[in-house]
Amino acid sequence: MKIESVVSLAIPDIILITYQRFHDKRGYFTEKFNINDINHFNHCLNLNSLFKSKFVQYNESYSLKKTIRGLHFQWNPFMGKLVRTIQGHMIDIVLDIRPKSKTFGKAIMCDMPSTSIDENGQWLWIPPGFAHGNYFIQNTIIEYFCTGTYNAGCEIGINPFSQDIDWSLAHKSLYKQFSKMQSKCIISTKDRNSIDLAGWLHNKNSQLFI
Repeated sequence: MKIESVVSLAIPDIILITYQRFHDKRGYFTEKFNINDINHFNHCLNLNSLFKSKFVQYNESYSLKKTIRGLHFQWNPFMGKLVRTIQGHMIDIVLDIRPKSKTFGKAIMCDMPSTSIDENGQWLWIPPGFAHGNYFIQNTIIEYFCTGTYNAGCEIGINPFSQDIDWSLAHKSLYKQFSKMQSKCIISTKDRNSIDLAGWLHNKNSQLFI
């Protein structure tokens, strides 16, 4: 795995990993994940939560343009996610749901387009303690590796349009584009009717996230 960069985003626990693709006349080849190569970056960033993770479920989804998914999370088991765009254009959304965190209630966005001619690919690491979602600028295929298997009985979502989410750390142009989509996006009834951040604080399970 030829890693080009590993950087923390506006919420430091969220890590963006950029890796190289090798192109020739046939197309390209890339080693998209190698845990030993990830470990080399522990000296400059705290990647222990990723390095020590065991991925137990791999998911792939296809979303139409203007789709919004999320913001999802679960406990028992907790679930960290390593996410990338295979083809298309995803804007990833991460919301801090840890009540005692300095960035509790704040959300960030990460612009993650991908085409077959790109010189690199990207992973976004989202450890447990965050609600996760995305919206799509194009018809898009993504994949994500999970550190916990899905448990419907311990899963919940926060409405991405909740008025009590703090978007001050999000890129202004990305948030502006997202906020205009509320009336015309494709979103599931479940996600549209999810609780707000205040509702999550009143849920006893919020105290599991520190």
